[in-house]
Amino acid sequence: MPRTDRGSSTAAASPLEGVDVLLADLDGVVYRGDDAIPHAVESLNRAQSTLRVGYLTNNASRTDVTVAAHLTDLGLTVAPQDVVTSPQAAVKLLAGLVDPGSRILVVGGEGLITEVERAGFMVVTSADDAPAAVIQGFAPQVAWTDLAEAAFALKARDGADGIPWVATNTDWTIPQARGTAPGNGTLVSAVHTAVGRLPVVAGKPERAIFDAAALRFAASSPLFIGDRLDTDIVGANRAGMASALVLTGIDGPKQVLAAEPEFRPTFLLGDLRDLFAPYPPTEVTEKRGAKLVRVGRAVVKVDGRAVTLDRSGDPVDVLRAASAAIWGSGSPIYALEVAPELYATQLSWGS
Repeated sequence: MPRTDRGSSTAAASPLEGVDVLLADLDGVVYRGDDAIPHAVESLNRAQSTLRVGYLTNNASRTDVTVAAHLTDLGLTVAPQDVVTSPQAAVKLLAGLVDPGSRILVVGGEGLITEVERAGFMVVTSADDAPAAVIQGFAPQVAWTDLAEAAFALKARDGADGIPWVATNTDWTIPQARGTAPGNGTLVSAVHTAVGRLPVVAGKPERAIFDAAALRFAASSPLFIGDRLDTDIVGANRAGMASALVLTGIDGPKQVLAAEPEFRPTFLLGDLRDLFAPYPPTEVTEKRGAKLVRVGRAVVKVDGRAVTLDRSGDPVDVLRAASAAIWGSGSPIYALEVAPELYATQLSWGS
């Protein structure tokens, strides 16, 4: 799996070695719904005792003040300026597309409306108000009528290009206490289907939100923690940041093993306690024509197309070894025969 020079020393270093700013996603990393994920709060508090910790969220329904208050209620020490939201990044993009003080049709909740107004724009809710642009973000109360107004405003007439359209993010799903729910990507897709074009996107996996965080926290060697390969890890990779996938949210072993190069994290963590543990090296040897990949006590064997567990160990080390074996095989996962025990999800991550 990708590594940085922090992992090149003889003694295994922890993922935090050499990091000056720790950046964390929220849903699936810090909490699910209103409840903290086990070991997240104490781990982040421990990290904050020695380095700057910031929080990035694609969720556009809440303000930075509301997010900071929620995190504080969970037991963290967080100020609004420690929170970088996709609406903040989206409004910066918007400012480069329209004139100051323009009318903006907002599809979303308080978090997005607040940032649009902070930037000096006039919020409208109808295409009949002649908006200069549409900005769209997730909120539970977004209805079909809101999506219809966006479509009416964006549909170009007489062959024109149409007004700008900015989306805070395109996450297909959002983790909730009761399970996984549709995210802003599904709502953006509905408008896209109606108007036949795509928005400019500010949030993960695009660089805008990562660049905004690096600038705000003056980060030179940040580590970003997320729970999704398609947004968190891809975005960090695009921004040139080291990344850690924590297995307490959306993506699990199956998704990790099948990850294409752009989706692969620097580190794999069972939960946030692993930030402080020595990260075991990956050792590759050959025996009778088969490749053996070892991480900790876990050994995964690649023999032709067969990928099997040769020796068990810590479940996270098994996944680390299996991912290194498959990613280094030179073959896509669908061309391999992967033993089920390498992607089984018996372990309750973060418990």
